[in-house]
Amino acid sequence: MPELRRVPVNGVELNVALAGSGPAVLLLHGFPHTWEVWTDVMADLTGRYRVIAPDLRGFGASGPAASGYDAGTLAEDAAALLAALGVSSAAVVGIDAGAPAAFLLALRHPGLVRRLVVMESLLGALPGAEDFLVAGPPWWFGFHRAAPGLAETVLEGHEAEYVDWFLRSGTLGEGVRPALREAFVRAYTGREALSRAFSYYRALPESAARIGQAVAAGRLTVPTMALGAQPVGDVLARQLRPLADDLTAHLIEDCGHIIPLHRPRALLALLRPFLARDDAGRA
Repeated sequence: MPELRRVPVNGVELNVALAGSGPAVLLLHGFPHTWEVWTDVMADLTGRYRVIAPDLRGFGASGPAASGYDAGTLAEDAAALLAALGVSSAAVVGIDAGAPAAFLLALRHPGLVRRLVVMESLLGALPGAEDFLVAGPPWWFGFHRAAPGLAETVLEGHEAEYVDWFLRSGTLGEGVRPALREAFVRAYTGREALSRAFSYYRALPESAARIGQAVAAGRLTVPTMALGAQPVGDVLARQLRPLADDLTAHLIEDCGHIIPLHRPRALLALLRPFLARDDAGRA
């Protein structure tokens, strides 16, 4: 089992799972997940890497925060976390809400990020997502961003059913193991937990602005891998292709949105060789 540690960064205390030794790999989760979405990936990587998997600010067992749910602040949380742990170089892997933060971390701190992996997300308003968004963003983007408190009021007392919908749809109907399902439901139960989670969606315009500013200031120079499944597909690859100096892209077949839990073997088959190219990197 990973070691769980409380690490103060940027005015918030993050709950962080730590395991293994070697070059550092930082894993950033999405919604409605916690660090435990990486359970199977961590179990495999810890034989060769020092794996660091935080709950994002306000999510899971991390401390509450009144603000800072935009991708730019989440990226700086990640940079501060690595500094607090004495890590000078890390491969960074992000899914869903964690992907824009990982992207900004690599753009802003290329000396800190030696490799970048992003999956199943959108990068603000960058070109390349037009086909995916032709009918508008996924319905829950608008629901979560509706008048403050509305989604929380509707969902309070029904969190398990709501989280279950995302877990089932994100695994093409298969669902996740009961212990993980219970952990995710617990993390998103209660009005305050819901409000913090939805704050990420309410900060999407600010995240898009931060991404636009970062892209205008420079290119993505670190080796990058974009992974897609259902429903996002190759959107990230299309958004990144004009911006990245070294981009590899893959689609994982017969796989739902929650790649690390739905098809961990397929993910690891791509992740291992990509990370292994610089195993000599500094931890």
